Amino acid sequence: MNSLKTLLLVGILGVSAMECSKDDSGKSGTPAETFDPVPVAKTNTTKIYMHYMPWFETKESSPDGQWGFHWKMGNKNPDNMDANGRREIAAHYYPLIGPYHSGDKDVVENHLLMMKYAGVDGVLINWYGTYDLNDYRINRDNSEALIAMLDEVGLEYAIVYEDRFLQNIVDAGLAPATVTAAKADMAYMQNNYFNDAEYIKIDGKPLLLNFGPITLTNPDNWTNAFANLNPKPHFLTLWYESAEAGANAAGEYSWVYQDNTHLSNFYANRVPTLGFSMGSAYPGFNDYYVQGGGGAAIGWTIPHGSTLDQTLAMATASGTDYLQLITWNDFGEGTMIEPTVEFGYSYVEKIKTFAGVSGSNVFDEISRLFELRKQYKGNASVQSKLDRAFGFFASMQPDKAIEQLNEIE
Repeated sequence: MNSLKTLLLVGILGVSAMECSKDDSGKSGTPAETFDPVPVAKTNTTKIYMHYMPWFETKESSPDGQWGFHWKMGNKNPDNMDANGRREIAAHYYPLIGPYHSGDKDVVENHLLMMKYAGVDGVLINWYGTYDLNDYRINRDNSEALIAMLDEVGLEYAIVYEDRFLQNIVDAGLAPATVTAAKADMAYMQNNYFNDAEYIKIDGKPLLLNFGPITLTNPDNWTNAFANLNPKPHFLTLWYESAEAGANAAGEYSWVYQDNTHLSNFYANRVPTLGFSMGSAYPGFNDYYVQGGGGAAIGWTIPHGSTLDQTLAMATASGTDYLQLITWNDFGEGTMIEPTVEFGYSYVEKIKTFAGVSGSNVFDEISRLFELRKQYKGNASVQSKLDRAFGFFASMQPDKAIEQLNEIE
């Protein structure tokens, strides 16, 4: 029995999980209450995907007991807190739920429900591969915590593969060649992701994006990497990079760069030459690398404010059928759509409007679910009621979810 999809009325009706499970075997007991995810009704037919970073670690989650790089970079200490109770993190902006562990089930629940009610169709996961080097394995594990809940919420996913780290695998003696390492990663994806019902398919092929190419920069590399895959993926490179994958590439996707002129040029001049393209929209860009001691500055910024409105309007004008939102939570580069102290829910509200989702915003109630999860951690009775609230949210019954939350408070 799926612990999320089938939510037992434990604590609500005063029965135990064992008594409920007896009902499954035909004996007397309280019947289980099942919540199947219901799609959000929206008027915009564009497929809207959210680029997602699974790389955040806290002291409690990190194997070395230290805050992960993406919260502290080189010189910040999240153990330090200001008068408002906010931790010192390596970012210009502060997540509304505070700094978190990407593999935390409560965090994943919060993020996916926010996306669902904003009209997002799926998540494009930034993925470092399978090898146990640096934080690559941890990122994979966090990704799979996200993947495990997608069917409960009713969202899709695909992988954005980072080939830039393949040489590190070879240098560490974990693979004899970069293409060999890539083939191992591809085999893992085929065996564990590509056949999932929730995995995004284009023309029957699993969608695979590459952030580059950066290491595998000629078509023969990718032909070799995909040799054992059946079917071959619907493979997209970064804009203007598909020649490096040759016939293996089905098209390109745009990214954030300097100003909106580059995006408008992509739509006007590049897209007509491609068989397939994916547009992009973003709220701004403001990296923290120099301030955080985390590396050299990117060298340019894009102001927050009207940028998301502008890039969403450009997507509409372009007629793109597929749109990537950049990003849910790259706090280090300041491209986050995730609700923050600085911008509140304004960005998810704008996505909701773009998607054509009707109804009142319930983003603050989804945040309340997260807060109650943490407040009553370890309280099985309350957590069972919160499971029920989650089920109502996922099945598009937000009024009942809010009633459940109100009963707890």
